[in-house]
Amino acid sequence: MKSFEIFFTSDTHGKVMPVDYATGSKKDCGLLNVARDIQKRNAEVSIENGSLLTNAPETYRTVSIEENKRFLKETEVTVEKEILVMDGGDSLQGTPLITNYLENPQKFSCHPVAEAFNAMGLDFYTLGNHDFNFGYNVIRDYVNAMNATLLIANVEDLRGEIRHKRFVICTLPNGLRLGITGVVTDYVNVWEQPENLTELRVKDAFESASNVYKEMKEAGCDITILIYHGGYEEDLKTGRSLTDSRENIACEMCRKLDYDLMLTGHQHMSVSGLDLYGTWSVQPSANAEEFISLKAEYSEDGKISFSSKLLKTGSETDEVAKEKIMPLEESTEKWLDETVGEFDKEIEPENKLEIALHGSKVAALFNQVQLESVECDFSCTSLGNGEIGFKKNVSIRDIYAAYTFANTSVVKEVTVDILKEALERCAQYLELDEEGKPYISDVFMKPKIEHYNYDFYAGLDYAFDLRKPVGSRVVRLRKLDGTPLQEGETYRLVTSNYRATGTGGYEMIGNAKAVYEDPDNVQDLLVEYIRKHPKLTVPDNYRFEVIY
Repeated sequence: MKSFEIFFTSDTHGKVMPVDYATGSKKDCGLLNVARDIQKRNAEVSIENGSLLTNAPETYRTVSIEENKRFLKETEVTVEKEILVMDGGDSLQGTPLITNYLENPQKFSCHPVAEAFNAMGLDFYTLGNHDFNFGYNVIRDYVNAMNATLLIANVEDLRGEIRHKRFVICTLPNGLRLGITGVVTDYVNVWEQPENLTELRVKDAFESASNVYKEMKEAGCDITILIYHGGYEEDLKTGRSLTDSRENIACEMCRKLDYDLMLTGHQHMSVSGLDLYGTWSVQPSANAEEFISLKAEYSEDGKISFSSKLLKTGSETDEVAKEKIMPLEESTEKWLDETVGEFDKEIEPENKLEIALHGSKVAALFNQVQLESVECDFSCTSLGNGEIGFKKNVSIRDIYAAYTFANTSVVKEVTVDILKEALERCAQYLELDEEGKPYISDVFMKPKIEHYNYDFYAGLDYAFDLRKPVGSRVVRLRKLDGTPLQEGETYRLVTSNYRATGTGGYEMIGNAKAVYEDPDNVQDLLVEYIRKHPKLTVPDNYRFEVIY
């Protein structure tokens, strides 16, 4: 019997340090703490085997395009350990620390995410959709700082400067040959700003995974592993289809392809492990708060068995890597604690059902920022999955905690019919139970919690009647001053670049003509707005009613 282990993280979203940036307090999370957990496991195996396991391959340097071409073609690799560490992407977006670094990389001596992954002993990783948010050079510099090998089968590098492979055949000390590859959801093409993809071509995820599987089998591997930055489109208990979108196709891949192991991400779900159509599949939640520990056994007759579990990230930190990153961390904390404005009174964290019924003060602020940043008639915004509020004194930390997305703004040209259709999608967020009481629909709660796909509008006076069937619930729609919207007239709606793609069930907005794109990050716009209006009040920029 031959065996090996895998530690797997995904969707760590810039969470390097064991810190809750919303409060500045310590928290058991972060790549540096995961690194310490893995180091302790490696030490245990070293003692068991009477040998020292190391996870410190050579530090890659910037290489020429010709060297990258040769690297891409070389698929055979050998490792001296039977514990592998892998990651599923979405690593370069999500915390003030990584935002601070990407805005000022020349000020700091190391790339914080790469430094943390190197401390983990990361072997193989893929990219997530958010890793494309900052353009080609950011990806290239990140990859160059990594000791691990980037595996990405469905992304073509047109410039040729990103060090990566489509797949590897990894031979372990026990002789097992693992075929390992990675793909990212091809909805990157839907969501990403075009200028960030001019030198990268993201191809069909299913087709790429299928093609590379055949190549790995032809190369003579024993076990096939797919790192997929994408998730499940079916209910994992019943097999019921949950969406017609192809954003997530893990179930289809397991059903139609023959991978032995699929390591998934993107949905931030905690899936400790299950047999999915003959493929073992797992997924950890986000922000390096937990990770997967997986063991595999390969018998002499070629049968494979897997067992896996979710481990909560521990409280110990890799102090060596932490020391290197601390100048960046200290700079980030100082910046975050700068006070930029003051509300007339505190906004308590808002309950999701309550604000869906009565409107959100926080969303009104976000919409006001968008309304004043561009020439437009209306604005719509969404909120993150957590309950959001504002203290009386507002710091930059509070702003980043409240608006968690690295979004920019897009102005769309819309008609009354487009607005009504979009609002009908919003009205699906609520349903009535048997007693006639409203609750949040499973459409927005399963398989993934998606409060961020419910939009709040400003500049409009509108109402939903939940007693009516889905698609016929918008019973009032007019301008804020009561003026009717005119059929055949066009209006300017400002929204996030995320919503502007039509994702989340808003194809009508995605199909509308874009007439302006603001390059500034909405978080930065919020900081600028509050600096200009330091004495803050909740904007009176909408009228909203839910009838039930």
